Amino acid sequence: MKKEKKIPPKLANRFLHWFLRDDLAEEVEGDLEEQFLACLEDGSLFKAKLNYCYQVLNYLRPFAIRNSNLVYLNQFSMFKNYFKIGWRNLFKNKGYSFINIGGLAMGMAVAMLIGLWVYDELTFNKYHENYDQIAKVMQHTTANDQIYTGNQHPFPLSDGLKNSYSEDFKYVVSATEIQEHIITNGEKNFNELGNYMQVDGPEMLSLQMIKGHRYGLENPNSILISRSLAERLFSNEDPLNKIIKLDNRDELKITGVYQDVPKNSTFHELAFIAPWDLFLSSNPWTKPYLDKWGYDMSPVYVQLHPNAEINEVNHKIKDIINNNVGDEFYNNDQKISLHPMDKWHLYEEFSNGENIGGNIRFVWLFSLIGIFVLLLACINFMNLSTARSESRTREVGIRKAIGSLRSQLIYQFFSESILVVIFSFVIALALVTYSLPWFNEVANKGMEIPWTIPLFWMTCIGFILLTGILAGCYPAIYLSSFQAIKALKGAIRSGHLAIKSRQLLVVFQFTISVILIIGTIIVYRQIQYTKDRPVGYNRERLISVNMRTNDIHDHFEVIRNQLLASGTIVEMSESSCPLNSYCTGLGNFDWAGKDPEFLAGFSVFWTSPEYGKTIGWKLLDGRDFSREIASDQRGMVINQTAVKYMGLENPVGQTIRHDEKDWTILGVVDDLIVGSPYESVRPSIYMLAPGVSQVASFRFSPEISTQVALERIESIFKEYAQGVPFEYQFADKQYAKKFNNEVRIGKLSSVFSILAILISCLGLLGLSSFTAEKRTKEIGIRKVLGASTITLWKLLSKEFIILVILSCIIAIPFVLYFSGKWLENYEYRTNIPWWIFAYASLGAVLITLLTISYQAVKAALMNPVKSLRSE
Repeated sequence: MKKEKKIPPKLANRFLHWFLRDDLAEEVEGDLEEQFLACLEDGSLFKAKLNYCYQVLNYLRPFAIRNSNLVYLNQFSMFKNYFKIGWRNLFKNKGYSFINIGGLAMGMAVAMLIGLWVYDELTFNKYHENYDQIAKVMQHTTANDQIYTGNQHPFPLSDGLKNSYSEDFKYVVSATEIQEHIITNGEKNFNELGNYMQVDGPEMLSLQMIKGHRYGLENPNSILISRSLAERLFSNEDPLNKIIKLDNRDELKITGVYQDVPKNSTFHELAFIAPWDLFLSSNPWTKPYLDKWGYDMSPVYVQLHPNAEINEVNHKIKDIINNNVGDEFYNNDQKISLHPMDKWHLYEEFSNGENIGGNIRFVWLFSLIGIFVLLLACINFMNLSTARSESRTREVGIRKAIGSLRSQLIYQFFSESILVVIFSFVIALALVTYSLPWFNEVANKGMEIPWTIPLFWMTCIGFILLTGILAGCYPAIYLSSFQAIKALKGAIRSGHLAIKSRQLLVVFQFTISVILIIGTIIVYRQIQYTKDRPVGYNRERLISVNMRTNDIHDHFEVIRNQLLASGTIVEMSESSCPLNSYCTGLGNFDWAGKDPEFLAGFSVFWTSPEYGKTIGWKLLDGRDFSREIASDQRGMVINQTAVKYMGLENPVGQTIRHDEKDWTILGVVDDLIVGSPYESVRPSIYMLAPGVSQVASFRFSPEISTQVALERIESIFKEYAQGVPFEYQFADKQYAKKFNNEVRIGKLSSVFSILAILISCLGLLGLSSFTAEKRTKEIGIRKVLGASTITLWKLLSKEFIILVILSCIIAIPFVLYFSGKWLENYEYRTNIPWWIFAYASLGAVLITLLTISYQAVKAALMNPVKSLRSE
């Protein structure tokens, strides 16, 4: 082993020679070497070197540094002095400092919250390592001169893509939609969200495995589960190779446990993954369709090879369904394309076959709101700094007289603004930390402040500098422009241009605030307008239960009769779909007078005969289904939209042909709001279910309480469906969930609007205080001459009221344009009445009056003797 040399550290020695004056170098180096040797005798080599480095750093003093470096040291001292002056000014003017720091803190907090939300949206699905190579296959079907886009595909598509385009695709994976299933371990059973997926799925999604491996689905009797599900099922036990039951039917071995997928992923609800082969074998109905290209059944996901280009691949694969479907299905043009994973969340909407955006509009909307709210806070700082410029004219004059350059004065004022911003940032960070749980709840997010990530702190530093420059640029340029002689004479007064600039900034502030207020009102009006839309059924005392096993269906008559006999329910029924969503679409319908070229498509609901009575739909013509009439098995009930869609004048009794069978229209019901309440109702057909249904619905009797009814239904469920969790949903709550997105936008907009108006009012408060202070002597003279308090209040308030009214006038056309564009996204939408603008403008004026009246009345009530004492 090579022996370490006992000499001073070379790097420290080089640094010493780099900054030390040449005339001191020999003497200082000799002294340091003597100290090094003395330290070496008393201790270890490491301590001696450490002491040498310390002594070198100790010579970083003005007398020892080369002359070329003194400039930098002087600059450091200069900036230190700037911050010291800024610190003194903060405490000298506590009221204005509070307004500046408070306003900037609120503005920065809003910008930071929105920044975290935008970052979360833009990084959606980036948890998956190969997200930039993963895509979802979309199908674009042309029918009746319209292109309809969906993500359901025929079963053979997956193998077709694998076999024909293996050079482009690394993985091709068929999967089911994520749905609720029953997971059971002994006495524990849970309704969990999961899906069936082909073997390569977990590898494609790059799931982070805690136990087992990603290819654990090779055995059809295996299952992968999430960490949180494993903890619920087994607590602290090792779940690997344990047996659990899926849907009270399939016993599966756990071959892997993966880390929970984060909330900003499309697959964040995925609690388990079961093998695709198990799905096919457990559902015999799939067998006839395994080689049929004309029936859309399930989603397909792909991962491209690194050298594959998505546009070229789209061109290759677009006609694969058309080339294979033959004459087994409708004469539609069915093309496919790949929708990249990085666009699933923000660009998820299609219209007539083209991608038209989606959630990205909200990213732009809230980004602009964040920028504007921060601007409002910066404007407060600009206005108050320039308004109080007269108090600093002598300071500027003296600095210029003793040789200060304009650039140095600009640096000084920038350093003062950055000092204010630093204080504001600390408060803003505290506000964000405190409000983030609430914000996550409202925004349906799981965001955290990334304290340990260096990039976060670098971004914060950049944010502080940017805000400091933004807030301080105008005051720095304006204050540093004063001429020294005029400044020393006290001859500088706020000019016409400076006053107009402040007025312009106030108008801008209140224009943005009024736009946000009116926009929020319109959002809530749209929500309320849609909530008041007739839904076509009675939501009161109506619940639904998803049936994941056949137990309830097999004992349907017994359960229904027991509940009716006990007076618990008014009626009970089964259906193929939940009341709040479409799930089955069918074509191949024909009727008298139909155009042969017209390709008809309907949403179909398979139900039991009691469905209409259970949900309380409104029969407009004909009759409902009846158990006593056997021919109703070939009957159907259609909605009003279907009547118009088919062009039928007297629909009841007419024959509809479907799947080479004749069906008779028994009745017509009012349109039911099943999908989005903002969209038109689809033409729908209700038929009696030939087999097992998915949903059981119950209408409670009004004579018993909801709690008692639920307890009775649960006890009967446990009797006939052991091991199945009794989980129910109220129809009114299910319907309310359809408004979640808009309610979320409304809540966030209202909070940001309140903060915007509060920040603007803080600025007005500061300006009104300054105006009253500046016009103290004028007010005293007017009082002596007989002016009343009301007259003086009007005098001081008039200017600000005019500015706010002007802001309202400017805001109205902007609101009309942008709110009109937003409402165009909804087929069922409200209008924009004139009173919204009137009330919002009146509210803005009243808030302004309340803000400035305190200072105006205070100045008006001041004793004129005190006001004029210095005259």
